[in-house]
Amino acid sequence: MSVLTSTQNTSPSRPGPPLWLLAEVTYRCPLHCVFCYNPVDFARQEDELSTEDWKRVLQEGRAMGAVQLGLSGGEPLVRDDLEEIVAEAHRLGFYTNLLTSGVGLTAQRAAALKAAGLDHVQLSFQDSTREMNDFLSHTKTFELKNRVAKIIKDQGWPMVMNVVIHRMNIDHIDRIIGMAHEFGAEYLELANTQYYSWAMVNRDQLLPTHAQLQHAEAVTDAWRAKLGEDMRIFFVAPDYHEGRAKKCVNGWGNMFITVAPDGTALPCHTARMLPGLSFPSVKDHSLEHIWYESEGFNRYRGTGWMKEPCTSCEHREADLGGCRCQAYMLAQDPAAADPVCIKSPHHHEVKAAVAQAEAQALVRAQANTSGIQGEHPLVFRDPANSLRLSKV
Repeated sequence: MSVLTSTQNTSPSRPGPPLWLLAEVTYRCPLHCVFCYNPVDFARQEDELSTEDWKRVLQEGRAMGAVQLGLSGGEPLVRDDLEEIVAEAHRLGFYTNLLTSGVGLTAQRAAALKAAGLDHVQLSFQDSTREMNDFLSHTKTFELKNRVAKIIKDQGWPMVMNVVIHRMNIDHIDRIIGMAHEFGAEYLELANTQYYSWAMVNRDQLLPTHAQLQHAEAVTDAWRAKLGEDMRIFFVAPDYHEGRAKKCVNGWGNMFITVAPDGTALPCHTARMLPGLSFPSVKDHSLEHIWYESEGFNRYRGTGWMKEPCTSCEHREADLGGCRCQAYMLAQDPAAADPVCIKSPHHHEVKAAVAQAEAQALVRAQANTSGIQGEHPLVFRDPANSLRLSKV
C-alpha cells in the first residue's frame, strides 16, 4: 500500500498540485450502511460523468501532478466501464486503488481489472460476524465478502481490509483483527467513524464510550505486538474523544481533490454541504482552473480565513483549524474552530454527545436486566430515506 506524506507549499499564494485524486464514480450501491459518508441527499443526485469525461479528468489530474487515484462510490463496481477507466489511469501512470464492498467482484471481473492495471483493492467489512455485518449493511453479503477476500489474494493484490468502527462493533475488535489475520490481510484499517452524512444521522446510536475506545486500542496494541510485520494495523482515532482537531484531508485544497459522480470537484467528499460556497464542475472548467482559481478551493486554504481562537493558537499550522464540515454541522459556522477542539467555544456540543453516549451505555446495561429500550432505530442509507431526509 502506498502512503503519501505531507508536503509544505513553497509559495503562500499558490498551492502545490493535488497528489491524490478521489474519483467517486457513482453513488449507486447495493449496501445500505448506517455510517456511509455519501451525502444524505444522494438520491437527488442522479447524474454521472461519462467514460470519456472520467478519462479527461484523469488526464488533467495527471498533467497537474496527481499520482494516486482512488476509485470509490457508492460501489464503483456497478460501473460497467470501470475496467476502461482503470486502463486509462494505468496508461497515465497513476497508482490505482479500488475501494469496494466486494459486491460485483467476481473472479472474471477481478482478472479483467488486474489486466487493466489495477494496483490495489481495499475491501470493506462491517463486522467479524455474519449477523452484524449483514445487519449494518442491511444486506446478506458476509459470505460474499469472504469469497471476495480469496479472489483478491488469488490475483496477487495486497490484501487490504477496512472496517469502520463504532459502538455496535467496537467490542468485537479482537474478532475483527483475528478475522483479518485469518484472511491473510497485509493491512487492516480500523477507521473510527467520523460523524458526518449518514453517520451524523445515526450518531446517537453509533458513538462509543471512552472506555470502549480505550479497550479497543489496548486490544489493537496487543495484536500489533503479537503479529509484528505480518499484518500492519492502522487504528484511525476518532475526533470526539481526543479533544484535538485534525488537519482535515491533510489541509483544505492542499493534497486531495474529490470529483463527485456528477462532476462537481470538492476539497473533501462532504464539502458540498457548506453554505455560501460554489464548487465548479469538471464539465465546465478544467481541473487546473478548479484547483487554483475557484472560490471553493481557496476559501479555507492555509490560515488566512481563521478567526479566534484559531488565529492565535500555536497549533494552527498543524491542524489548520480542523474540519470545516464538522464546524458547520456542530456550530452552524464553517469558519468556526472545529468543535472537537477543547479551545473551541462550541466544544460543549461534542462533550454533550459524548455524555449522551455514556448515559446510553448505562441504559443498555440496565436493559440487560430490566428490559428498558434505550435507543432509537437506525436510519439506513437507501433512496427512500435519502429523499425523506433531504426533503425541503
